[in-house]
Amino acid sequence: MTALRNRDVSILCRVIGGLSALLLLAACALPDEAFKNYSAATKVSQWNGVLDAVGGSSVKRAESAGNVPLYNGAASMNVPTHAGSINDIARLFAGMDSSYSQTAAVSAHKQRMDSLWATHQNVRRSALQAWASEEIGDIKSANAMFYPFSGPDFLFASALFPSAETYVLCGLEPAEPLPRLSDLSQTEIDSGLTGLRNAVANIMQNGYFITTEMRSNLQATRFRGVLPLLMAFMAGTGHTVESVDTVRLDGSGNVTLSGSSGNTGLMIRCRSGVGASKRVFYFRQDLSNGSLSADGPFLTFVSRMGRVPAFLKSASYLMHESGFSSIRDYLLRHSSAIVQDPSGVPYRDFARYGWNLWLYGNYHGTLEIFTGCQQPDLVAAYSSGRYPVKPLNFGIGYLMNPQTTSLMVGRPGR
Repeated sequence: MTALRNRDVSILCRVIGGLSALLLLAACALPDEAFKNYSAATKVSQWNGVLDAVGGSSVKRAESAGNVPLYNGAASMNVPTHAGSINDIARLFAGMDSSYSQTAAVSAHKQRMDSLWATHQNVRRSALQAWASEEIGDIKSANAMFYPFSGPDFLFASALFPSAETYVLCGLEPAEPLPRLSDLSQTEIDSGLTGLRNAVANIMQNGYFITTEMRSNLQATRFRGVLPLLMAFMAGTGHTVESVDTVRLDGSGNVTLSGSSGNTGLMIRCRSGVGASKRVFYFRQDLSNGSLSADGPFLTFVSRMGRVPAFLKSASYLMHESGFSSIRDYLLRHSSAIVQDPSGVPYRDFARYGWNLWLYGNYHGTLEIFTGCQQPDLVAAYSSGRYPVKPLNFGIGYLMNPQTTSLMVGRPGR
């Protein structure tokens, strides 16, 4: 046997030492209730922390031996425990080559998804990536990002922040288990793929979800909730899906792996096309004031990432309302930068907090359905000469015409 290098021995000793410490911690007296549902998951979480500390900032993933579930979340979500099997399902959802039988419906799904991916890449993604490289190089290289009101939109998050190791997405849509594909009839699989494709078509063609249609398309089939969409977007953007776990936040904002009981979200580990490990968190979280506070579990969890950039797109102008002031003020106080369309933080609030702004496109107002959200002060800002203004060759958010679209980049002035 080849001798271990000194560094490898050192790392191995540190891991063993860390695991020993965890065993000692596990023996300490804790309230029975603390271990009622989450004791095993907590130990796995602590183990991952030790491995992350040894390896630096890279995301680590322990592998299961055989076909035994490593994370209880995988079992509760009916996700295979082998990374290759998980990714095979993701590729099926994305319309890519997989091991699943090439029925006429699966072949049709692949053909139609190929067309959607091509349209998205040519019309949206390539232009957005080129813009990000040119205009927000200091922001896009961040190792984490926060995307409120995102729903399952890993598509745009990964385009703007390709270097991130951690993504935090949230929305009102649930994270429901996948059905076991082996338990489904071919008709149910075909119907599920049709619903999935209809759900992603709007964002891939037009740049945003129509939430009611997305819910209708998914709830009508066996592929429900956000997980199929997230997996499809990851595979389609060149990521390999490695594990899926259900998670919840405790009262202190700590992530705890959970079974089907008490989960409010997902943690998906994936790897980019160049091999970089990533964690994608999705939480089912109401961001209105009645369900959110600055010192509550969700924003406490986000704050632990440090000051990170936020992205806001197609956010229904909710932060223009007094009922969403908590999330609006949190973003302005804690973000390292904000990249958004006009549906995010109101223009007037950037000035109130002393932020510097860069404007892109040529804003003339938003869609008529958003009564009271026209922002004439933003219209005036585009022509005032107060801020740098550059054209865009693509539309984004609700404003898909490049001649009347808008992107805003804010950086704190202090």
